[in-house]
Amino acid sequence: MARVQNISRRDFLKQSGATGALVLGAAVVPGSMVAAVRAQGVGMSVQPNLFVAIAGDGVVTITCSRSEMGQGVRTGIPMILADELEADWHRVSIWQAPGDETKYDPAGKDGQNTDGSRSTRHHLDVMRELGAAGRYVLEQAAAKKWGVDASEVYAKHHRLYHSASGRSFDFGEVVDAAADIAVPTGEVAPKLKDPSQWKYIGRDMPGVDNYDMSTGGANYGADATIPGMKIAVVARAPVYRGKVKSFDATEALAVQGVEQVVEIPALPDDAPAEFHAMGGVAVVGTNTWSVLEGRRKLVIEWDDGPNVGHDSGTYDDQLREAARTGGHVIRDRGNVDEAFAAADKVTEAEYFVPYFIHTPMEPPAALVDANVRPVRVITSTQSPNETRQYVAASLGLEKTDIECQVTLLGGGFGRKSKPDFACEAAILSKMVGAPVRVQWTREDEIRNGYYHSASAHRMKAGMDANGRVTAWHHTGAWPSLIGLWAPQVKTGHAIEYGLGLIDTPYNEVPNLRIENGEADVMIRVGWYRSVNNIQHAFAMNCFANELAEAAGRDPVDYLLELIGDADVMDLKDDGVPEHWNYGDSIDDWPIMPKRLSNALRTVAAKSGYGKSLPKGHGLGLAVHRSFHSYVATAVHVVVHDDGSFRVPQVDVAIDCGRYVNPEGVRKQIEGASIYGHTVAHSGKITTSKGAVVQSNFHDYPVTRMSNAPLDIRVHIVEDFVHLRPCGVGEPGVPPYAPALVNAIHNATGKRIRSLPIGDQLKSA
Repeated sequence: MARVQNISRRDFLKQSGATGALVLGAAVVPGSMVAAVRAQGVGMSVQPNLFVAIAGDGVVTITCSRSEMGQGVRTGIPMILADELEADWHRVSIWQAPGDETKYDPAGKDGQNTDGSRSTRHHLDVMRELGAAGRYVLEQAAAKKWGVDASEVYAKHHRLYHSASGRSFDFGEVVDAAADIAVPTGEVAPKLKDPSQWKYIGRDMPGVDNYDMSTGGANYGADATIPGMKIAVVARAPVYRGKVKSFDATEALAVQGVEQVVEIPALPDDAPAEFHAMGGVAVVGTNTWSVLEGRRKLVIEWDDGPNVGHDSGTYDDQLREAARTGGHVIRDRGNVDEAFAAADKVTEAEYFVPYFIHTPMEPPAALVDANVRPVRVITSTQSPNETRQYVAASLGLEKTDIECQVTLLGGGFGRKSKPDFACEAAILSKMVGAPVRVQWTREDEIRNGYYHSASAHRMKAGMDANGRVTAWHHTGAWPSLIGLWAPQVKTGHAIEYGLGLIDTPYNEVPNLRIENGEADVMIRVGWYRSVNNIQHAFAMNCFANELAEAAGRDPVDYLLELIGDADVMDLKDDGVPEHWNYGDSIDDWPIMPKRLSNALRTVAAKSGYGKSLPKGHGLGLAVHRSFHSYVATAVHVVVHDDGSFRVPQVDVAIDCGRYVNPEGVRKQIEGASIYGHTVAHSGKITTSKGAVVQSNFHDYPVTRMSNAPLDIRVHIVEDFVHLRPCGVGEPGVPPYAPALVNAIHNATGKRIRSLPIGDQLKSA
């Protein structure tokens, strides 16, 4: 983070042009925040740092620099600062920062990207420091006004107290005395609270946006308006990297409300897709209905391009063959070949996971005015600074020429970290000379989005006479998301290996090899909630369950034996000098098998594992480490005679280290289980002649109330709460599908090795 320091009144006024504001911080706060505080009619304010403003009436405005998409970041991150500041939460308001990583990325790690389940883990320390700096300034200011030593002053619940006399000030009463108080650094830096003193961190807090979200007052990307703006929808090539050959807009232009039909040029053949607009035909007009109707009446001839041969029927088989072949060894322990030769029993199985699509409830939408400087972007984005970067590229400008205002997101799941839709709006705004809001539909999102990679996995294990695994060989193949930047790539990237594959947690297996086979990238793949962890967890947990059965062992005991209870698993011992560890230091976030085993024991106990169940009932378990968190899931399933099934109960144990808002943790794990249910039950994208077959929820069904897990019980493991915070938004997804199919096996004896489950039980 930038060093917290005093900015004198004179320097602040000179740089910001504001009047009547006092600032102490690492950088000048943009005038819009000062204006927002002053709009409350309170005059003088003190800004102890970039992330907190204290007005004359004592109202504390805390900046949120991460995007809110239902995960609670606008509550959790400000809670940290408010706790260290000793603020009264009821007198706190939240201000959403625009895109500018030079000001709003205090940890200096993420560029304001809200993905990778990293907001809390990267911001706990820095937000505590910022809050402590604010508390220090207030205490010093009160001491100055009273003429006493600062050691006699302490902050508590929005007031400053003089311990000797009992006198007190509200926070707002001391802002005028804070102008020239420096924040010390190093050993004399403001002291952080002991965790025993926390009053918000670790306690339930309702979301600050709950009321607006539930009463229609929340503003999302599709709600954004600018005077004089136009609405646009785009007809995009049905096949990835296809182009417009010709189009006839006669009937489209005859629709009342349609004003223009223009072509967005296709991305050049030699340019990687990345997050650019891919081209198409846009219908621009005065309202959404008109442009949608106009698009329906377009007559377009497409050049399908190089990926017209992408057909799931053959491509999936190619992935399976690539998984059998392997070739690129990424981890190697012991001598797998010798161990297989000496094994008393060898077991093999293959698993498959199809393409998925994100399906946030709010499809992508972006409003851009490219005719002003700076260019104005208003959008529901997970990544405001990459939005600035790609919008700038689409307009031939510099990133600094673009400002990005972030709205609430109606779900994200990784889709809205890719700003291609904002690029479309920018290009159209420049072409038509007016602000343009591009609106995607559900059909657009499903047929032209970024897809979670399909993948195939071949598993092979050797066992001794006692059923103990002596050799483990895992080979996977999938189209790499790095294909967005390097279309010719055929194997995975270090990031993808680090998503639950190279860090396979079976620390007690003496001989282990992991390989990656080759696959062509023929569709626009991109990260999705928990990314490759989904398929890796599915293959590993299902196979471990099969091995337990083959060995005649209890699956939980068997899994515990595979994982072990070592404090740390060091991949260097397996010839991996370094690996991608979610972008973090392995010293700060080591791989700790004992935490995974602990989570498994916890969920087994909480779910009643081992108890006798009626016919047709099954309880299945699975575990996975992802985004540094350790999650174990137990799914109770009831399979009916007709092959349909329901899930009456799910138990999830999560060890996420230090957490901030337990209510937020529970919500994320509940949502992850429902999201995982879609992955397991029905999620599947297929292609034919290069085009995506599915188009909406009728043929890409998501979990609904009628088939959702009925009772999701979240158990936050406290044993390692003293350690660094870990991710929460994504880690609940990967263990769900394998836990469910293991439960189905326990209920029916049928093994499901390919997702989604769909009608596979009905044919049993």
